[in-house]
Amino acid sequence: MDKKYKYMCGIIFLLANAAAIAAGIFFFWSGQDFSLNQKENSLLFGASYMTMNNEFYKIISEEITYRVEAEGDRMVLRDPALDVRRQIEQIQEMLDMGVDVLIITPVDWESLTEVLGQAKRQGTLVVVLDTNVQDSGLVDCTITSDNYQAGVLVGEYFLAQHDKSRILVMTHGAAKSGQDRVQGFIDTVSENENMEIVKKIECEGQLEIAMPQLQKAIEEGIEFDSVFCLNDLASVGAAAALDEKNMLDEVDLYGVDASPDSKALIAEGMMQASAAQFPAQIGKEAADVIYRLLDGEQVEKNILVPVELVTEKNVKQFGVDRWQ
Repeated sequence: MDKKYKYMCGIIFLLANAAAIAAGIFFFWSGQDFSLNQKENSLLFGASYMTMNNEFYKIISEEITYRVEAEGDRMVLRDPALDVRRQIEQIQEMLDMGVDVLIITPVDWESLTEVLGQAKRQGTLVVVLDTNVQDSGLVDCTITSDNYQAGVLVGEYFLAQHDKSRILVMTHGAAKSGQDRVQGFIDTVSENENMEIVKKIECEGQLEIAMPQLQKAIEEGIEFDSVFCLNDLASVGAAAALDEKNMLDEVDLYGVDASPDSKALIAEGMMQASAAQFPAQIGKEAADVIYRLLDGEQVEKNILVPVELVTEKNVKQFGVDRWQ
């Protein structure tokens, strides 16, 4: 257990430093034009992702920015840091700047209707990534992973591994993607009446919230033998909490993302499975859709990027040290 504890501490330390570096970079970039080869009459893109402490969004952003710069257009970035009021302010500011395209990952899927309505009235192209907004009529295209299917894939694998279980679920209720993953998992495992959801814990998909919240649940005496997390930042936080309580060997852990850190846990036998998302593919798809829309082409209103299950048997095929 000492080895596992050191391993977990190492992961958390690296994640904390990576988040700090990423935050610094995006704070520096916020509001600045970083396109190097602007064309005459270049277009202005504005992006506000849910949070930039998650490498998933950084990869999506890099793919889109690469295409925007290649086209000679310009990009501004904003980081709402999971604050919906800040995100609304950021979108309003970008609309005041006259952006031609808005790229949004909503912090709260129900709260952007008014400001996106303004974008629609201004004729601004709106593309939503990773998780839906409530009023899809205000959006030109929504591109997400197949989030419900991600929960189903994990749930099917879970049923193959368990005849009976008491399951704790880590959630993010404000994000439709999180809702869909959790629902897909619960709908699937509920096919077996011996599966019991003993508690749902709101963690906003964040390591620094998931870890103490799970520690609290353990200290309260909640009995469980499995944990399902809506994403793998939460999974890593849950793994750290379980390890701190010497429970990592007796509790099975499942998530969604197949981030490098969770794949390392799977390879070490400290996590059982995760449904893989493909952020680079989402970013490339988004860039392609945006320029097709700008050229007047018709595109699908909702695009689902397939997910795949990662377990100890196939984790090396996905590359433990990188996103797929």
